[in-house]
Amino acid sequence: MAVIQYTDAELDLLARLMRAEAEGDGQLGMLLVGNVGVNRVRSGCLDFNDIRNLQDMVFQSPGGFEATTKGYFYQRARELDRKLARRVVNGERFTPGERSLWFFMPQGDCPAQWYNQWNTGRFKSHCFYSPTVQDCPNV
Repeated sequence: MAVIQYTDAELDLLARLMRAEAEGDGQLGMLLVGNVGVNRVRSGCLDFNDIRNLQDMVFQSPGGFEATTKGYFYQRARELDRKLARRVVNGERFTPGERSLWFFMPQGDCPAQWYNQWNTGRFKSHCFYSPTVQDCPNV
């Protein structure tokens, strides 16, 4: 059962975002990006108070995803991408993204903090950052 509501078009958006942001990190990297996206929809806190659905999340401005400015994001979602996206909207969570609301690809090591949020781990090229339970109890 889904942890957030979504349409088929929104699932495709999430699938395309996951691929565009993390295909180079493999399926787990894509799933981690999906965790961040779903967490942003569920959170209702910090930079994501007005995010109500996957469409809002993918195209949030400011604070959205760089991938939406690249042509690769606008290619059709593949069935594998949709399958991975379904897993995260159905509630599968993966370390270090299970509570993360942010990720980025640094030049070197992951900073301990990024925009005042604590690093919760790294997977391949991306560092993940999570809010405190006090700041975001719904994540």
